[in-house]
Amino acid sequence: MQIAGQSSRLGWAVNISVFLLVFLWLIPTVGLLVSSFRDRDQIVTSGWWQAPFAVDLTFRGRASVDDMVMQNGLFVIEGNIFEDPEVAPSFPEGEGLVQAFGTRGAAPTQFQPGEVAELRRGGTLTVNADGSFRAENTEEFSGRGPRIYILAETPPELTLNNYATVLTGKPADERQAARARGDSTLDMLMDEDGLFINFINTFTVTIPATIIPILIAAFAAYALAWMEFPGRGLLIAAVVGLLVVPLQLALVPLLNLHNQIGIGQSFVGIWLAHTGFGLPLAIYLLRNYMVGLPRDIIESAKVDGATDFQVFTKIVLPLSFPALASFAIFRFLWTWNDLLVAKVFLPATDETKVMTVKIADDLLGSRGGDWDILATAAFVSIAVPLVVFFTMQRYLVRGLLAGSVK
Repeated sequence: MQIAGQSSRLGWAVNISVFLLVFLWLIPTVGLLVSSFRDRDQIVTSGWWQAPFAVDLTFRGRASVDDMVMQNGLFVIEGNIFEDPEVAPSFPEGEGLVQAFGTRGAAPTQFQPGEVAELRRGGTLTVNADGSFRAENTEEFSGRGPRIYILAETPPELTLNNYATVLTGKPADERQAARARGDSTLDMLMDEDGLFINFINTFTVTIPATIIPILIAAFAAYALAWMEFPGRGLLIAAVVGLLVVPLQLALVPLLNLHNQIGIGQSFVGIWLAHTGFGLPLAIYLLRNYMVGLPRDIIESAKVDGATDFQVFTKIVLPLSFPALASFAIFRFLWTWNDLLVAKVFLPATDETKVMTVKIADDLLGSRGGDWDILATAAFVSIAVPLVVFFTMQRYLVRGLLAGSVK
């Protein structure tokens, strides 16, 4: 039996459970954040928790015939694989450690450093651990020279290049070419291939789709809570009934209605669609909260001559701030992460797509194997909801509990 004023003996169990839940919830978010800064090859090779450590990756270089010389009756090519133009970008200091090497792409780790490997077109190849190599042949090497495949330890690499690529839609070489042409950073950000314009479109959809339902629902909730008029009970029952209507049932009829009145697939159309889909829950939560406000304060204001509008703006709205804030957060997060309504009520053009549609249609379709790009785009998409949630969560909890539990 617990005595009043004493804490529960199971408090430690509750604290541990909450900590574990938060920890498990944060793991994928932290993993996505770390992966968004990593190189694609390192993401494929190792998990995000190994980001601070070196990774063994396979590289391909060439013993160039331009370096071929004649020594003791043999044609010889010598050099260092870490200085090869194809390998050097991953080893900016020009040094590395070769774990294994090969002469074929199908077997890049066939030989250990220092071993002598037979080349398919004649001759031998030796690659040492420091990357130095020597290719020998009794005849001149044909073509551009023999290929060299190595397995080398690469240092950890964290870069902002992924974010620049995602926001502008251009890899590093194209961005350099664009700057050479005189394009500014803003010009590249506003390119339709990048995610930045879709980021702005998401704000364009989300902010009005959050504010409009709150304005309408606040007036309706006050009327259903404190104003007496015929049919009020039926309206409350209708609001509760609309909560269980599947959104998918209304998509096609509502789109047909929008096409008939001329707002079709447009920002105005999606604002009104989100407003209609969000109003039942908004009215239900705000009405339940307003009903629980002290009756004496409202009746005293009316006795003093205050109108319903004055009571609503001067008393009810300030006291209902937790409920208003909680619904605003809930609505913002839902609209920001929406995919279905955006695909139905917005045109399928790059300049009007929101981020969820852009990621689903373009990045997942054309760049499904570029995990660095997908991780970065996903984190850009969830960054704003994370900020909103962590900064406003106290209002979310207070408002939802007060509006749903009496």
